[in-house]
Amino acid sequence: MQGVARNFFTLAVIYSILGMMLGLSMAMSQDHTQLPTHAHIMVLGWIMSSVFAFFYHLVPAARNSRLSTIHFWAAAVSSIVMLVTLFMFYGGNAAIEPVLGIASLVYFAATMLFAFIALRALWGGEAAGARATAR
Repeated sequence: MQGVARNFFTLAVIYSILGMMLGLSMAMSQDHTQLPTHAHIMVLGWIMSSVFAFFYHLVPAARNSRLSTIHFWAAAVSSIVMLVTLFMFYGGNAAIEPVLGIASLVYFAATMLFAFIALRALWGGEAAGARATAR
């Protein structure tokens, strides 16, 4: 793995460990107040970062674009902010909700950017060239 693929997978592994630690902590304390935070860590952090990593690993043309770097940083920073603010929100700090909302919107924008990158790589560029050659 190279570039953003490696970066996303590194992030995914870190999130998997943090998510499992939070899950174990909730189980041992029998306090499941942070269940939404745990779920977001596992889905946004572990699963989505892994999906992004493996896509960029399997489609090197997408990995080598400037947009993929923007995608990585937007997703990484917004997910970290979102997960920290989720933890604070479910810990009783309702005033943090606007920051949580902004981070959520930035993560959504990063995911939309990924959709653009992925669909363009799969249906445009190389695929269009292959269709033209087949005719």
